Amino acid sequence: MCDRMKIGLDIGSTTIKCVALDEQGQIVYSLYQRHFSQITQKTAEVLEILDREVLHGQAAGLVISGSAGMGMAEGCRLPFVQEVYATRIAAARLQPGTDVIIELGGEDAKILFLEGGMEVRMNGSCAGGTGAFIDQMATLLNVTPDEMDALAAAAQRTYTIASRCGVFAKSDIQPLLNQGAKKSDVAASIFYAVVNQTIAGLAQGRPIEGKLLYLGGPLTFLSGLREAFDKTLGLHGVCPENSLYYVALGAAYSCEESVHLKEVLVRLSDYRGKGSYQTIQPLFRGQEEYTAFCRRHAAAAVKKGDLASYEGRVYLGIDAGSTTIKMALTGEDGSLLDSSYQPNSGNPVPLVREYLLGLYQRRPGLNIAASAVTGYGEDLIKHAFSADFGVVETVAHFTAARHFMPDVDFVIDIGGQDIKCFQIKDGSVDNIFLNEACSSGCGSFLQTFAGALGVSIAEFAKKGLFADHPVDLGSRCTVFMNSSVKQAQKDGASAENISAGLSISVVKNAVYKVIRTANPKELGRHIVVQGGTFYNDAVLRAFEQELGAEVVRPDISGLMGAFGAALWAQKMSAQKPAGGLIGPEELKAFEHRTKEVNCGLCPNNCRLTVNTFGGGRRFISGNRCERPITKKAADESLNLYAYKRGLLDACAPKPGPRGKIGMPMGLNLYDLLPFWNAFFTALGFELVTSGGSGRELYLRGQATIPSDTVCYPAKLMHGHTQKLLDEGIDTIFYPCMSYNLDEKLGDNHYNCPVVAYYPEVLGANMPGLQKARFISDYVGIHRPADFPKKMLEILKRLAPDVTLSEVKAASKAAYAAHADFLGKVRQKGEEIVRIAREKKMPIIVLAGRPYHIDPEINHGIDKLICSFGAAVVSEDALSGLIEKFPVGVLNQWTYHSRMYAAARYIGTQPDMNLVQLVSFGCGVDAITSDEMRTILEAEGKLYTQIKIDEITNLGAVKIRLRSLFAALQEKEEAHGAD
Repeated sequence: MCDRMKIGLDIGSTTIKCVALDEQGQIVYSLYQRHFSQITQKTAEVLEILDREVLHGQAAGLVISGSAGMGMAEGCRLPFVQEVYATRIAAARLQPGTDVIIELGGEDAKILFLEGGMEVRMNGSCAGGTGAFIDQMATLLNVTPDEMDALAAAAQRTYTIASRCGVFAKSDIQPLLNQGAKKSDVAASIFYAVVNQTIAGLAQGRPIEGKLLYLGGPLTFLSGLREAFDKTLGLHGVCPENSLYYVALGAAYSCEESVHLKEVLVRLSDYRGKGSYQTIQPLFRGQEEYTAFCRRHAAAAVKKGDLASYEGRVYLGIDAGSTTIKMALTGEDGSLLDSSYQPNSGNPVPLVREYLLGLYQRRPGLNIAASAVTGYGEDLIKHAFSADFGVVETVAHFTAARHFMPDVDFVIDIGGQDIKCFQIKDGSVDNIFLNEACSSGCGSFLQTFAGALGVSIAEFAKKGLFADHPVDLGSRCTVFMNSSVKQAQKDGASAENISAGLSISVVKNAVYKVIRTANPKELGRHIVVQGGTFYNDAVLRAFEQELGAEVVRPDISGLMGAFGAALWAQKMSAQKPAGGLIGPEELKAFEHRTKEVNCGLCPNNCRLTVNTFGGGRRFISGNRCERPITKKAADESLNLYAYKRGLLDACAPKPGPRGKIGMPMGLNLYDLLPFWNAFFTALGFELVTSGGSGRELYLRGQATIPSDTVCYPAKLMHGHTQKLLDEGIDTIFYPCMSYNLDEKLGDNHYNCPVVAYYPEVLGANMPGLQKARFISDYVGIHRPADFPKKMLEILKRLAPDVTLSEVKAASKAAYAAHADFLGKVRQKGEEIVRIAREKKMPIIVLAGRPYHIDPEINHGIDKLICSFGAAVVSEDALSGLIEKFPVGVLNQWTYHSRMYAAARYIGTQPDMNLVQLVSFGCGVDAITSDEMRTILEAEGKLYTQIKIDEITNLGAVKIRLRSLFAALQEKEEAHGAD
């Protein structure tokens, strides 16, 4: 046994923690510092300090722990204890009686359930909801984590923010900041996002109760984060003394052998990792090849003008992007007279004001003839400064690209958090690709890793140019890449080879994850690349190598959105009155105030951010419809989604002598509510549904969700079921249904496996259901002859007096109700199409699954489409208008069969195009989308896919929809010209 001093070394993903204990177990030395991935070097520095200042050359016990310590312990022949067990040892000794431990580290998150034996829930390769995530969010808010904690204390409301990883969250936070949301509210929302990620992603249905311990840096330093956990869990957790060092303490407590640290330092100097990582070809074979590359790209230069001497009208373009604000001033000949490119610091308004004031100071009397705004902050900036035009990002970037290459057929723009790609056909945008909810593979992707290595993004980019063996990291999400990078570092990969590998991964993510091309050569031969990320020569070179083609990178790559907006302003000013931009005097007196209010004009009860500017101008954000602006109810007469919601609302419960039956309102029950309502009502039961979805309802059932990867509509079923239980409904009916009704459109008529069997998941994970009467039997409504007998067997458990004749009569009523429901939907669809054609309105088929009519799931996209002046119909209104036809995939799912049929029908109609709603993580939806694209593009139809989940970046959705309608308008104009 070790009877000397004991040292515990916890080498985590981002930090090193060390404790030295004397013979009585008291801490005589402790250290907590970041290692910036220089794990071996920092460990050696710590051990040298211990040997020199604490041990004075004497032997001591030493045990290593931590997620990054295992390889080192093995390579240096030192004792290692897994961090979970080290934590348990320390907790048992220092906090006896602990039931649950929540520990958040730099990139690691754990929940330890200690009651009844130990069960551990840990994050895998995902760093969402950890210290690294919080650091990224603090950087986005332009504050330190401590300042973010102080901000959160003053919050008045919270927003829904994803925390699966930083790139998802940025896509939610940046639009909020651009729309004027308070930093304090966003800061608190970030903490609650971490809480929700921990509970949903790690607890996965197991209750967190009893004595709770908070450990790790984020929970130690951030009181606001602890409060968010306490409020959500309804507990008061304890953050103990030395909470940062529990793993190190547990390692020290487990010491059994002594060692001299000088000997350990010798072993450490020989430790180099395994060097087993895969490599790919270098980007450049030498300086000569790189020089030729630079010379070729320098040719794509914009004509520069001198603002000081220029005479004439000028045009202003503003690109209010996700992380930056770009401004370009052009002359009548298209020359660039002035520009600005800077971080938006979460609020672009004062930056635009400062820039405009500077312009007028440099050139008094400057004649800005027209202005246009594009980007995430388009609406805010346009309203703030009375800009003349708003232009969708894809159009702005295409306009700029065509300036450099008139015959361009493919444009790709990689910005801080956005990838925008679009194909050009016959002089107009034909196909659009956007990263709608994840910024993996964007500029922030590289920025994150540069920060982890403690260097600037420019330095990081240069490191990779002449790397001899770039690390093959594939094309995966950022958080999955983290573990690959860490492993490569442990295996001895240099920073240069990691930098080159990451630049290549950016390109692979764009080509294969966003554009999803099987053959890069299909993208075209006349390609323009844009966006700040392409200033990185390593990324540009990797892109050319992947495509096997030379591309054009304008010298103003990062300004292309603003430059294109300026060119667009000039074009539009010839067609419409312009010159509305506020002048220098109003700019000097300019004010921008924001306040938060609840709308209250409809059941959505949106929390609005009201931006007020000088001159009585106002901009409202946070609204899911136009009612807060118009004060009138939105006209949904040509929105079939709204009509279907009305039909379901009409299925109101009717009191019956046989009592109440509860049914959670979700998944396939959006299609079958009329069926079950008619069935149970006819039998004398009162069928009570859980009603509409919402964020509060989701949180009500969050603690019982066993999987973080299941689709959001399935997750909502936990909240719906819990709501029924909370309302005292003790009999809940939610049957398993392998098959749906056979609509004769496909090879079979299965339900999605999640839809078919989710009652099993609820029954196994919701304790309340085990106390209630939960009917989750397997039922087959696709067999009308057998259905009454099966239901009689089930109903005898509820009402022993029920008879087969009653059930048969109720079944007949149920099938008739379902047929009537579908008939009304199709009849209304025909009416909407007829009226839309009379009014010469575009018709959008918004295709999805039955639950996509739920506003909580579709995020109001149906209303958003209507706001563009289009009529909306659903796929089930059209699927009955066409016979079964062969498709290129196994056509065995009822709801997808409807979409294939609708797509085929749309191809025969001159004024219909399709937008498909797809749930994240659904492989079947991905296959379906590819087949539908094939069907529609064969008929020259525009097709847009929108991925929706618990969190959906509505800014990106709006860009996609605006681009779709811009393309439709271009097609109409071209047709009129012909």
